[in-house]
Amino acid sequence: MQPPRVFLFDVDGTLVTARGAGRRALGRALAETFGTAGPIETYDFRGRTDLQIVLDVMLAAGVPEPEIRRRIPDCFARYVAALEQAVGDGGGVQVMPGVKELVQGLGERADAILGLLTGNIEAGARVKLAPTGLLPYFRVGAYGSDAADRGRLPAVAAARIERLTGQPVRFEQMIIIGDTPLDVACARACGAMAVAVATGQHAVDELAACRPDLIFPDFSDVAAALERLLHG
Repeated sequence: MQPPRVFLFDVDGTLVTARGAGRRALGRALAETFGTAGPIETYDFRGRTDLQIVLDVMLAAGVPEPEIRRRIPDCFARYVAALEQAVGDGGGVQVMPGVKELVQGLGERADAILGLLTGNIEAGARVKLAPTGLLPYFRVGAYGSDAADRGRLPAVAAARIERLTGQPVRFEQMIIIGDTPLDVACARACGAMAVAVATGQHAVDELAACRPDLIFPDFSDVAAALERLLHG
């Protein structure tokens, strides 16, 4: 029997957009926790983990790293509360074209495991995905609360899948799907298949320059996307 393929999806720009709610909520949490939001309005969030964002922004604001690390749990608790308020009933969360049908199609397969590999902290990812109905399809996750370095998240996902299934997982079984060059780099670094989709803030030509294994403008042609992901 062939080992299952593991499809690991990014959240923001790949599965959904929360229309800037995450940046606004984190800025509020930083200001409440540290007395400043630092240069958050000009910081490039794309592909970066929440933990890396907090460290970078607060270091730039002159907060000593030991103090940042000590206050991170409080900052993230405030962030989740602010994000829940911003997301509300989910009206501000938009599922990207074709994503629901694609996730459902993959989730119905016995030879596939679906998971998240995202820069969001786990609680933040759950807040953003809860209104969409997609969460139950994702059996595991590796999150921005697990490591600041996105490149460490595939190993986190592999360990959690092994605990879930009782079987070891090789990186070659993984298909990492995201909307930024950092998602492609994450897959490349561990030997996973890199799939790029241009539904975030990077155009197709920008993503193509990173040489992913597969690239999509979006997933609106669900049948074609499934065929390429499963057999491409």
